[in-house]
Amino acid sequence: MKQIKFGTDGWRAIIAKDFTTENVARIAQATAEWVLKQGTDASVMVGHDCRFGGELFAETVAKVACMNNVRVKMAGSFVTAPMVSMGTLMHNCTAGVFITASHNPPIYNGYKLKGSYGGPMLEKEIGEVERLIPDSFTADLDSVRLEDLQKQGLLEYIDLEEMYCNYLEEKFDLDKMRMAGMSFAFDAMYGSGQNVMKRLFPDIMLLHCVRQPLFDGIPPEPLEKNLKEFSRMIREKGNIDCGLAVDGDADRIALMDKNGNYIDSHHVILLLIYYLNQVKKLEGKVATGFSSSVKIGKLCREFNLPLEVVKIGFKHICGLMLEENILVGGEESGGIAVSGHIPERDGIYNGLLIWEAMVRTGKSLNELIEDIYSITGSFAFERSDLHISPGEKERIVKNCKDGFYSSFGNYKVIRTEDLDGFKYYFSDSSWLMIRPSGTEPVLRTYAEGRDKEEALDILRAGYNTIMEKQ
Repeated sequence: MKQIKFGTDGWRAIIAKDFTTENVARIAQATAEWVLKQGTDASVMVGHDCRFGGELFAETVAKVACMNNVRVKMAGSFVTAPMVSMGTLMHNCTAGVFITASHNPPIYNGYKLKGSYGGPMLEKEIGEVERLIPDSFTADLDSVRLEDLQKQGLLEYIDLEEMYCNYLEEKFDLDKMRMAGMSFAFDAMYGSGQNVMKRLFPDIMLLHCVRQPLFDGIPPEPLEKNLKEFSRMIREKGNIDCGLAVDGDADRIALMDKNGNYIDSHHVILLLIYYLNQVKKLEGKVATGFSSSVKIGKLCREFNLPLEVVKIGFKHICGLMLEENILVGGEESGGIAVSGHIPERDGIYNGLLIWEAMVRTGKSLNELIEDIYSITGSFAFERSDLHISPGEKERIVKNCKDGFYSSFGNYKVIRTEDLDGFKYYFSDSSWLMIRPSGTEPVLRTYAEGRDKEEALDILRAGYNTIMEKQ
């Protein structure tokens, strides 16, 4: 059998090729054995998102766990990643399992592990689970009936959506938001966050809030190129103050301003730091991934907030949140966590914080961004995912490791960093980064510049340089 290896955020594979019930059962068996080794009242929270086979794979996990005398608490319908993490914490489970491929194309599904503390399982524990994965799984799962497991007290269904919505009602003055005279919009990208906004804001403009496992052919990742319809809808509507978009499992975020302009995760991180520290007067360290904007450091220095840059993969930020007071922990991918919430990315929660900031300050989204630009200066960030052959990918990464690149077109490298990938600085505010993905067969390139044109030009120069045959 093929070896199963977790990436930066779980294990993902193509449905019916490698993502099969047998392989899911293999990981579920390892998960159950790991849970039993923890020496506590062994239990696991299980959920799935809107993808093909979600129910089948979640039921597979539940059956395998119960066969090992691990009690299972399972969502009765599709849920978000933050719901599973929160449910794991609030129901005192030893671990959580979420069947999702997050933002990946519809042919993928995946298996994520959550810790008892309500966030992604840490690297050490994931490694322990990996080492327990058997080479095969041959038990007859078809003979196991969920109804029988319920009667035996091994399986219980939990309404995680109800739990989560009640939590949001307690954390936010939603009535004030609803009555503030501002208009909001929400794009679920056909993902599992769709029902939350239907319940909390039934009168706002909703897009892609139905179940459609093919995602209309657009990967459910809140990037500008994937949100064209949302942007167009906001422009045509003409009276929307802010649009919120989340990915397939609702842990990543992007925003749209009143003109339908895309606001990326770097700006969201800066907005959250500004609001939590300057308006709500909260203190704490900021943690961010290696591919994030250098403007985060500039804002932290202005506000006298400590900053720690970590490897890519939210589990690294989560690890810090379990040990220190982290005000905001966020990544370029749109996964952001904040103080006062679980140590988990949560696109909907963070979106509500931004809307709360607008209502509380009486400022538009663009006015809040201009407040930040007055400190950091304006900037733009761009990313390009290169689908190239494994040989090309290996050649480029080797060149990076060997220090081969001293310039990219007209951009001269003044210093480099290699915490997680290879970051080439051309000034204090412009850079190019090259990094192989930990979850997909792509080579990612990232760039930051003074404006969109410069960021795109850096990407083009980077591509032309690394694709040259030596």
